[in-house]
Amino acid sequence: MKTNQWMSLLGLANRARKIISGEELSVKEIRNGKAKLVLLSADASANTTKKITDKCKSYEVPYKLVEDRHLLGQAIGKEARVVVAVLDDGFAKKLMTLLD
Repeated sequence: MKTNQWMSLLGLANRARKIISGEELSVKEIRNGKAKLVLLSADASANTTKKITDKCKSYEVPYKLVEDRHLLGQAIGKEARVVVAVLDDGFAKKLMTLLD
């Protein structure tokens, strides 16, 4: 996994205001059909992981796991984040290729 590249791209998406972070806000965007990709930290609680993955599957939104919450938060210049939803098609497609 190209850590620096996906983190830089996520930071760019953040500055472009094309992401939303936090569990409840992400679930809301998934329901509204605005979320194009969800990034979930591998160290999220079992409850959060199940909630987010189930929502993603039912609304057919792709999701990717990243190493931990500190990397996810660091990428967007905030404290540790467990869930980040990407709201832009271009950023989502590029992030998916970098995270594969």
